[in-house]
Amino acid sequence: MKLWDKGYELDREIESYTVGDDYLLDRRLVPHDCAASLAHARMLRRMGLLTARELAALSRSLKGISRDAAEGSFTVRKEDEDCHTAIENRLVAECGEAGKKIHTARSRNDQVLTALRLYEKDSLNEVRKELDRLAGALSSVRKKQGRVPLPGYTHMRRAMPTTVGEWLGCFIDSASDNSMFAGFVTKLIDQSPLGTAAGYGVPVLKIDRSFTARAMGFAKPMRNPIYAQMSRSKFEATIAHLCSQVMFDLNKMASDLIMYSMPEFGFVVLPDAFCTGSSIMPQKKNPDVLELVRGRYHAVLGEEFKIKSLAGNLISGYNRDIQLSKGPLFSCLDSVLDSLGIMSVVAAGLRFEKKNCVLAPELFATEEVYELVKRGVPFRDAYRKVAARFA
Repeated sequence: MKLWDKGYELDREIESYTVGDDYLLDRRLVPHDCAASLAHARMLRRMGLLTARELAALSRSLKGISRDAAEGSFTVRKEDEDCHTAIENRLVAECGEAGKKIHTARSRNDQVLTALRLYEKDSLNEVRKELDRLAGALSSVRKKQGRVPLPGYTHMRRAMPTTVGEWLGCFIDSASDNSMFAGFVTKLIDQSPLGTAAGYGVPVLKIDRSFTARAMGFAKPMRNPIYAQMSRSKFEATIAHLCSQVMFDLNKMASDLIMYSMPEFGFVVLPDAFCTGSSIMPQKKNPDVLELVRGRYHAVLGEEFKIKSLAGNLISGYNRDIQLSKGPLFSCLDSVLDSLGIMSVVAAGLRFEKKNCVLAPELFATEEVYELVKRGVPFRDAYRKVAARFA
């Protein structure tokens, strides 16, 4: 039974279109919705709206649903529309009247917001772990090969000398900043929307939103119910922006490694196990993994703008348009976690070839200028004198 069922049949084509792929996407939210539902049930018990026996039955059933979801045996069907309906239908089947009471003092609006928020907090924690993993892999390479010289480039031309350690350090430092950004985003979204219902609160009943917030591990409840609805687009866009920032760095790293590993450069060697071949050219060993990481930045950037665009020009309160932002959000987080993981694997296998990292004389031109400056030559005169040698 649909949660909004009023006794009439919905046109099948309309139903199929409005549900879309939401019922498939929602499968990953099942354990988070169960956790939120258990906290909500505990609050209803404190209010006297559930008996101790009813709470116990709901708790057993919700834990069972979470187990089944982890094992892949709990399914959300298209006719369910979403995981919230599928979960409630099972609660009604297993717990009877208690299952019918679980939706008291909430709406699907704050229900999906809460499940998403819990999912997002877990995902951001995983992003930070993967950032630390990548930084660790890069640091290990720097420890072993950091002193290998490397030409530095500006305008795609050799510019000044640097080292493998400096190049690696760029991405280590950026991973640290990205982790700090992820920490800020986590703190920003650490607010419980449960109890804001459809965006205008719950009438008549005096609910304890601070209790449910604590029970779910949130820092605090969101106080303004209209803002709770607005936060879905706002917070998801912020998470997507974090993802695009991380992917920006991975894009840069992948681009550098593709160039550095070209035979014409030969600065770094990619293990054969990291490269795919050609179906026609037997000699080819292609850095496909790096090309896909490079490309995923653009895919994530597109998903970020999709989320931001969907939220634009909507009046306050919930609008069904926002349903379409769930897929892009999941895509962003999946891409970042997958790409961080694979770049940690790539980083661990890098081998820089010192004999190919030749520092040509022109790379030291700026150094020569400052040697003259140290002897009292005005900078502009020193600059012109050295430049004349490379004219």
